[in-house]
This record gives sequence, structure tokens and C-alpha cells, in this order.
Amino acid sequence: MEKLYRFSWDCGRCGDVEGIFIATEDEVGSAMDKDVYFGEILGKHSEVYGVLEEPDLEILDVSDATVQELKKVLGRSISGYNPLEYIEY
Repeated sequence: MEKLYRFSWDCGRCGDVEGIFIATEDEVGSAMDKDVYFGEILGKHSEVYGVLEEPDLEILDVSDATVQELKKVLGRSISGYNPLEYIEY
């Protein structure tokens, strides 16, 4: 079943990286403890990267119907950055 997730990384004085996206529990589970590389998304020489961990994600409490409507209208990446799209394999 797909759920709505909020992603957040505090990158210190460089800023924050955040996103809201739709994914299955299996997709998120397989991404845990993997390297994520965003590149210079917070400006030149920022090099934002790290390991995706459980505290980085929050499941947002919305109905299945809401998740499906959001996916239909906006796709899987709703706002900001979806860390699953930046996993380094």
C-alpha cells in the first residue's frame, strides 16, 4: 500500500532539504541505510549527501483516497526532494 511521506534533513548552516512524496513501505524499506547523493542542491560547493535513516522520514496520516488523488494529480513526488530518486547504487 502506498503512503504519503515527509522527508527532512537538517544540513546545518547550509539549510534544510525537505520533500513530500508517495511510496510503498517496501520501497522505503529497501532504501533505508543506503547512500543518498543530492549534489549541490543548496548552492555551489554544498555537496549534500548522507545515509537515509528511519528518523529522516515521517508517514503523514492521510486516507488512502487522498494518497491516490495526490498521485493522480501530482505524481509520486509531491513537493521538494524525494530521496528515493537520489539513492546511489
